[in-house]
Amino acid sequence: MPVILSIVGKSGSGKTTLIEKLVPELKRRGMRIGTIKHSAHKIEMDKPGKDSWRHKQAGADTVLVVAPQTIAMVKSLPSPKLDGLEKYFDDLDLVLTEGFKSGPMPKIEVFRRAAHAEPLCRGDDQLIALVTDTAIDLGVPAFGLNDVVQLADLIEERFS
Repeated sequence: MPVILSIVGKSGSGKTTLIEKLVPELKRRGMRIGTIKHSAHKIEMDKPGKDSWRHKQAGADTVLVVAPQTIAMVKSLPSPKLDGLEKYFDDLDLVLTEGFKSGPMPKIEVFRRAAHAEPLCRGDDQLIALVTDTAIDLGVPAFGLNDVVQLADLIEERFS
């Protein structure tokens, strides 16, 4: 099973935009990347403009959207295996999840002052980095909203 890393933040903070930038940078470095989009709403896959479509357009080899009582996946494979969720990610180096803020996996928070007043992960020992537009110290490396190369460096150093 590959490393699972969660990109978290409030709605409108820029999580999908960060994933759109991060996936191509990590793929350029030779990593095989999957994404899982957490959704609390009805799933609509592969519609232009939808987050899952945007993940796929960014180059993700696998996109999984999870909602109550539903799992939807788009995976680039000649013949997909259907014998367990883990099997869908066994060929990847890293899976980026969008959401799952209370999950036990390592997290990168996207925090923009315009989206919310306080970071979600203050005091979360799984927080490994902060992507932000403001000066705030959570005791982890902080990156600007466009510092994708530097963030990818951190991910590569820590998880490969």
